[in-house]
Formats: sequence, structure tokens, C-alpha cells
Amino acid sequence: MSHEIRPGQLADVDQIAAMLPDLASFEMIAGRNPRDLWEGDLATLHRWRDGMEPNIMVHVAESADGHVEGFTMVRLREEAMSHEPSSHLEAIVVHENARGAGLGKKLLFNAEARANSAGATSMTLHVFGNNKRARAVYRKTGYAEEMIRAIKPLS
Repeated sequence: MSHEIRPGQLADVDQIAAMLPDLASFEMIAGRNPRDLWEGDLATLHRWRDGMEPNIMVHVAESADGHVEGFTMVRLREEAMSHEPSSHLEAIVVHENARGAGLGKKLLFNAEARANSAGATSMTLHVFGNNKRARAVYRKTGYAEEMIRAIKPLS
């Protein structure tokens, strides 16, 4: 199935929001609440909808029948170490029914191109260590893992 990737519109917000829980569709470490993984992205999406996030770019993959089957949310920001103009992939989700056909890579490449056109010289992202599917996609598309964050419950 072919998809058009286009800038997100206010009318897309509900379909995008419905996909956000898929960000936690992998085995999380014990003690983590899956909602914590995507509720911040939902708040960012709502701030974007309300015009309060001018540095956020949202793009959607729309099927021929008008359904949003994937999206990216990218923040333009300064790179943490080099301080160069950069971007950060806040979220990328492909609807379960559209997975396995390369739509995620298409969305990712589109996000990179749009960020680059907006002046970003790099793109960063965060991914959980046990999200093997996502880590494999990022490795195949040229992302190098450079930091490890660890957590230990204290009570």
C-alpha cells in the first residue's frame, strides 16, 4: 500500500494520539509504567496542536483511504555537545497494520530531510535498550548509539 507523507494537521491529532501507546509495545524493564513512555509525547503533541511548540515538526503517513498510519514528531534544537543546529526525533510510530513494509524507514528519512531543510545538521533520538526492533532499524539507517542510561529502583 502506498502512503503520502505530508505535514501533520490539527485534524490528525486524534489519530496520532491513538498511536502513541504503541511507543511502549516492547518488553519494558520491571517497575516501569508503559504510560510514562508516551504521556510526555502526548502532552507535546497537544502543545503543538495549541500552537505552543513552534520548534516541533509533525509529519504523517496517510493511506489512500485517508487514514493516518504513521507519524514522526521532531524537535528542532541545539545539539547537546557540539551546540550545532540539530533535531531530535521525539516520536515515530507506524500503525500495527502497516508495519513490515518499510513505512518506518520512509517516515524516518522524511523526518531527516525536513530537519535538514530547516537547518539541522544532525538528528538525535532516544531508544530503550530492550526495544530491539527499533534499535535494529536505527542501526540500519545509520544511527550510532553513543550513550547508555542506567536506572536502579531505590525502594
